[in-house]
Amino acid sequence: MKKITLLFVSLCLCLNALAQAPIRIGIIGLDTSHSTAFTELINSGGEAWAEGFKVVAAYPYGSQTIESSYKRIPDYIEKVKKHGVKIVDSIADLLKEVDCVLLETNDGRLHLEQAVEVFKAGKICFIDKPIGATLGDAIAIYAMAEKYNIPIFSSSALRYSPINQQLRNGELGKVIGADCYSPHSVEPTHPDFGFYGIHGVETLYTILGTGCKAVNRVSTEQGDVVTGYWGDDRIGTFRAIVKGPHIYGGTAYTDKKAVIAGGYVGYKVLLEQVLKFFKTGVAPVSKDETLEIFAFMRASNLSKERGGEMVTLEEAYKQGEKEAKRLLKRCAK
Repeated sequence: MKKITLLFVSLCLCLNALAQAPIRIGIIGLDTSHSTAFTELINSGGEAWAEGFKVVAAYPYGSQTIESSYKRIPDYIEKVKKHGVKIVDSIADLLKEVDCVLLETNDGRLHLEQAVEVFKAGKICFIDKPIGATLGDAIAIYAMAEKYNIPIFSSSALRYSPINQQLRNGELGKVIGADCYSPHSVEPTHPDFGFYGIHGVETLYTILGTGCKAVNRVSTEQGDVVTGYWGDDRIGTFRAIVKGPHIYGGTAYTDKKAVIAGGYVGYKVLLEQVLKFFKTGVAPVSKDETLEIFAFMRASNLSKERGGEMVTLEEAYKQGEKEAKRLLKRCAK
């Protein structure tokens, strides 16, 4: 009887230890400030919503050709090490240490290759914006995630500004249109808005949701304005600020009033959603919405190339599908 009691106590202690074991997070890419900010928020112990999680390992690379990104890596390695993060030599080594992954590499061109390695290991994954460098990349990433049955999502922090979520949920009235803006700096390795302008496009989609059918774009040296036409007769615009203040925001029009859209309020609001996703496996942003955001940006690029001509998202998406097929063939090799 005493032996049975001892075994029971030992089992209870083991289960209690397992219950208290943190969910281990690994980071791929220490070439963005998101990596250090997320690590500090999670590992500092100061956030109740981050309890039960710990960033335990990081693979630093990461951009290799974007100077503004790769020059940060040495400093960011030291910053995360101060929070107890182990630096590893490969993604394979990282995946042995963790339960889930923050894919933070700033260069979207590397995301497909890096993400597939994560998917094959069966790890749930948040892929920071942009989910890929192109629409084709994004389609291929979702296809590979589905192949390995891995839940993923991608988002800008702008989506989770409290006002934007209130607009999204209809708390401030029925949204009938929106004008949004964000900075736009061109990175030659990425198609136009894909590297940074995506912040403002995601704000627009957070407020209006999916359903854009066509866009046209006007461009000058000062910036760009893309007008999107939704299937339910709503109109939304995105202003990409090239020369001017580094600001994020917009105006949403509801059936009751005009509402100032939310701007940047920090990383906490996004990270809280990411950690909830790691627990539940339920993506808070749908594949359809993320891919439509990329189709919107691709269609806007085509409109610019054609002197402001109206371009349908259907045309843009078909181009993305062709690119994705080529990429998926490489993945199959």
